[in-house]
Amino acid sequence: MNNFDGRLAVVTGGSRGIGLATATMLVRGGAKVVLVARGVQALATAAKALGPRASAMPCDVADRRAVEQAINQICAAHGTPDILVNNAGVFRIAAIEQTNADDFAAALHVNLLAPFLFIRGFLAAMKSGRAGHVVTIGSVADRAIFPENSAYAASKFGARAMHEVLRAELRGSGVRATLISPGPVDTRLWDDLDPDNRAGFTPRREMLPPDAVALAVEFALSRPPEVNIDELRLSRS
Repeated sequence: MNNFDGRLAVVTGGSRGIGLATATMLVRGGAKVVLVARGVQALATAAKALGPRASAMPCDVADRRAVEQAINQICAAHGTPDILVNNAGVFRIAAIEQTNADDFAAALHVNLLAPFLFIRGFLAAMKSGRAGHVVTIGSVADRAIFPENSAYAASKFGARAMHEVLRAELRGSGVRATLISPGPVDTRLWDDLDPDNRAGFTPRREMLPPDAVALAVEFALSRPPEVNIDELRLSRS
């Protein structure tokens, strides 16, 4: 029997990168996975490639009402998830005086408010069933400061703080929570930034692959029910 047979997972940012790698791992392990992402076509393509245990839930996680609607639709169609992987994120860099206020707000909405909304939407039912696992995909930037990184750092520091509060509130409830904070991961997030030709950035060939993060998620999820992996930090060896 696979680790995740009969379990329902929701993965945000599931159409590519870390989210798609995680969804692939979960489907291969026997889980039923709902992929959440903004790009309708890419999402449909990803879900189709993963087979009948995967389904698509188009949603712009920057839109609070869209997130709340997606949560309601997931619960109505599938029930309460056993696993929530909050992975969707945006990453734009600029010095503070050059950072657009809308871009700063977008980082907070996508990287912090949306995870909060998904957690809040599913948590009561998880606690009622005394089971479930919330995985937050953080970043090295949830505890380390880099220039031109004010919006992303603020959102990721906030996500780490929210995880710590969640752990304190969930202890003894039967629901588990894990923060996985990788260093740079080679995904399309970097396409517009071209880190190979920017001083101070990790070249893409030296970044972690998305599958490495998915394996960390798998490790945390597959521990015995009485074991919580509070946090994993990943770096390139």
